[in-house]
Amino acid sequence: MIRPICRDTVLLSKPAEKATNADLQTARDLAETLLANAQRCVGMAANMIGVPKSIIAVLPPGMQQPLVMLNPQIIAKSGAYDTEEGCLSLPGERPVTRFRVITVKWQDMSMRPQKRRFEGYLAQIIQHETDHCGGILI
Repeated sequence: MIRPICRDTVLLSKPAEKATNADLQTARDLAETLLANAQRCVGMAANMIGVPKSIIAVLPPGMQQPLVMLNPQIIAKSGAYDTEEGCLSLPGERPVTRFRVITVKWQDMSMRPQKRRFEGYLAQIIQHETDHCGGILI
């Protein structure tokens, strides 16, 4: 189900709770909502659809389906750089520091643990969305 985009900064500023099997429908809704907004958005966190759970969906360049991560954690990062980012939930762009290479651990839609290294633009998207899970707004 495609859900409306949350713009409530109070909700968006609250750290997300851990996702469980009970949150898999929210994860599917998040992926559908991201696809519906793909012309103006490349990643979303569950709090952006009003659900304060640690779930993100990112649309890797050239891919048709989002990568959905439950309880993502960045466990390593390197290559800091400064950039500006916008957010579907907030107006304008803001300066932010990101890392060129990150390693993330998460659970997939079957709740199986995953771990992978990301770099470049996809790493930047994942960092933005994991910030949302932590209640960090740019």
